[in-house]
Amino acid sequence: MERSTIIRKLMEDKGMKVSDVSKESGIAYSTVKSILENGIGKASYVNICKICESVGITADKLEDMIKNNKTKEPELSKEDYERIRKYKLISDYSPDGAVVVDTVLDREYAIAEKLREQKEQIQKTNAEVVEEIIPRRILAYAYYGKIAAAGTSVEFSGMTEGIKSYPENDININADYVIGVSGDSMEPEYYDGDIVYVKKAEHLNVGEIGIFQKANSIYIKKVGENGLISLNSNYPGLTADDDRIIVLGKVLGKAEE
Repeated sequence: MERSTIIRKLMEDKGMKVSDVSKESGIAYSTVKSILENGIGKASYVNICKICESVGITADKLEDMIKNNKTKEPELSKEDYERIRKYKLISDYSPDGAVVVDTVLDREYAIAEKLREQKEQIQKTNAEVVEEIIPRRILAYAYYGKIAAAGTSVEFSGMTEGIKSYPENDININADYVIGVSGDSMEPEYYDGDIVYVKKAEHLNVGEIGIFQKANSIYIKKVGENGLISLNSNYPGLTADDDRIIVLGKVLGKAEE
């Protein structure tokens, strides 16, 4: 591995830029930039020592790292290959799922960078307490449009309308998707146009509110002793009749925009 490559890797690990190395080493910015781009071999020994010290090593240590190749990137583990295999399957057959994965991955990567910055800040200042710089996690969900009927039934196409993202909280941490409410039969708890968090479930207990499918229609209702109940007394409940009612999930609460 080239010496300049090792230096750049150490800079990356420490979150340093060329300007930082220039400041720490006392070497002109243009000189540092040229050394890192064109190879450290042409630099003077004095400058090599100064640049090495600016990233936390000595010139001798740099030579040892060259010989032992200690900065070699670790090989991918079986778990890493399994994650890659899963992502490829998702991207090939579930584009909406791939969007969710990409959204979460990008957000978690940004959080990891902030955590690294925080760690380096602690190490640099030797402070016990530093300002909180970790952003709130953003959870992404497949969004089913305004199709959960709270009144007249709505035909369910089975297609999502995209992805919606919300800051993580105690309610949505367990949600699997979000769905829009249509109609007013679940007032005053849920209104027309509300979006609710849903956790996938096959059975709900009496008193719980859920998302249900009857034939080709989707409903949001409360489970009663003898069927599904509308909270608005102006609307009748829902019974199985000749069509089996399928439980799609439990409503966890309202999603705040």
